[in-house]
Amino acid sequence: MAQAEIGVIGGSGLYEIEGLEEVEGVEIETPFGRPSDEYIVGKLRGRKVAFLPRHGRGHRLLPSELNYRANIYGFKKLGVKWIISVSAVGSLKEELQPRHIVLPDQFFDRTKSRKDTFFGEGIAGHISFADPVCKSLSDIMYECAIGAEAVVHRGGTYINMEGPAFSTRAESEFFRRCGFDVIGMTNMAEAKLAREAEICYVTMAMVTDYDVWHEAEDDVSVETIIAILNENAALAKKIIRDAVGKIPQRQDCECAHALATAIITDRTKIPEETRKKLELIIGKYL
Repeated sequence: MAQAEIGVIGGSGLYEIEGLEEVEGVEIETPFGRPSDEYIVGKLRGRKVAFLPRHGRGHRLLPSELNYRANIYGFKKLGVKWIISVSAVGSLKEELQPRHIVLPDQFFDRTKSRKDTFFGEGIAGHISFADPVCKSLSDIMYECAIGAEAVVHRGGTYINMEGPAFSTRAESEFFRRCGFDVIGMTNMAEAKLAREAEICYVTMAMVTDYDVWHEAEDDVSVETIIAILNENAALAKKIIRDAVGKIPQRQDCECAHALATAIITDRTKIPEETRKKLELIIGKYL
């Protein structure tokens, strides 16, 4: 099977990465089912990169239908150690304008039905998740966004709503009063699972709208989101290309050891079937 070092998850409006060489489509089966689509593996700036369209080609999958565990497991199986996640978000603050980029460093979960852990079925594990984004990877993304002359904001909280409907006005105002910065539907589960898989993770949030709270702006719509994302697609791809060239060869952060003290279950009590299912994720600690 092809291998990769760096993973890219493309959200709404970003369905491919130009410049990949030696391209190969890789179908991956996982113990958790099928990922959103095949992984597109190739070389970019001399580095092995795997690209996955989050919602599948043609944007077929709702946020609540995504198989987050299979998506992250697939990256782990390919050998990925860093994931850059590109996402469309709504802004909850005046200064975070459409076409700006935000690199959140916190998440707040308002979802109801996401499967966002590899643990269970006889094994309990509790990762440290106080700082859910890899700072080292975020530093690189910020540097590359500045270099691309993007308007980029470092830090902030991404609130993950359930969807697929956009916010009511009451919800949007409530989230603003809570002090959240941007709102989206997908990244919390990805970040949790990436940490459990000991993969560095960062979100590049592309602001497309002001949700529904801004009196002077039109309410959020699919047409608005896609139009702005298409405008920003070239910029996003440039930032990713530059970032790939700056990511180190080896992980040198706490993300790489997230499971070292996370597993609480007595090793002799772990069911054999679960042990085999999670061998790729936790094998070195068993």
